[in-house]
Amino acid sequence: MTIKDVAEYSGVSVSTVSRVLNNRPDVSGAVRSRVMDAVHTLHYVPNNSARDLVKRPQNDAIGVVVRGAENPFFTPVIRAVEHSAECAGYSMVLHQIKAGEDELLAGAALVRSKRLAGLILLGGCYDYSPEEVAPLEVPFVCCTYTNRFGSLNRGEYSSVSIDDQAEAYRAVRCLTRRGHRRIAVLLDSVEDHSISQLRYRGYRQALEEAGLPLDMSLVAETVDFDMAAAYRRTRALLESGTEFTAVFAIADSMAIAAMKALHDAGRQVPEDCSVIAIDGIEMSQYTVPTLTTLIQPQEALGAQAVEILVNILENHGECRHLRVETALRPGGTVADCP
Repeated sequence: MTIKDVAEYSGVSVSTVSRVLNNRPDVSGAVRSRVMDAVHTLHYVPNNSARDLVKRPQNDAIGVVVRGAENPFFTPVIRAVEHSAECAGYSMVLHQIKAGEDELLAGAALVRSKRLAGLILLGGCYDYSPEEVAPLEVPFVCCTYTNRFGSLNRGEYSSVSIDDQAEAYRAVRCLTRRGHRRIAVLLDSVEDHSISQLRYRGYRQALEEAGLPLDMSLVAETVDFDMAAAYRRTRALLESGTEFTAVFAIADSMAIAAMKALHDAGRQVPEDCSVIAIDGIEMSQYTVPTLTTLIQPQEALGAQAVEILVNILENHGECRHLRVETALRPGGTVADCP
């Protein structure tokens, strides 16, 4: 008699049975009663070590490798991953690396040292190859990004992310509809095979649809997601004499730095220059005025990454690729073109 038999008999998932047997509080009384009735009827006796609770191949730990530990966007996602993992009967092992480090090497080392059942990569490259991911040896989910520029088969990995190009297009359309024709874009690089390149494509798409030419003097590359780099690049753009009435920053942190640069140059937001971004990090609620941004559902990103991974581990589920949508927070940094 196994825990899977108990789950089938009571009509719940294996992870739910695990939570009941471990006396976790996140199970309703009705479900708990149904599971315990099944345990008694089937004469199921849990292993005292609890290692057979879900028949996991290694143990009950899920690893999370965070690439870009200084990025405040990831904090709510990590909290959601931890909560969802605990609810499913798993523990979370967190490992943070710098933005320039290799998340695949870090992940492979973590899998070996902690005997992980699966892995969630939070922030990472968009161009993996089968050879690069082979050392991971466990199911993995790319959270907040997908393998858009790589050669992986979609059945070899899972992902949960927004559509970066579509959301950037949507942000810039918010500006063109308010009459803006000279729109600067603040990004890392136009050809980084990553988030910048995708959001740059959305910027160009919105300009083209509005009948606006692409002016490379309005494309401000920072070569870094650092706020200081975004501030310096915005100041350089202002000092160049290039005329613009709006800025689309591909990340909230960049937008906040751009607002500071505009303020220091005597430009008021939004009276002299509108600013819009994507992300919805907590600090963007406290800018003056409040940043207009497309908010990513951070908790949903983390929770759905865990759901996909647990389904693969426990039910031999297939790899999945989920797209989530942003929600526009109007804020106060976008106005009609002056």
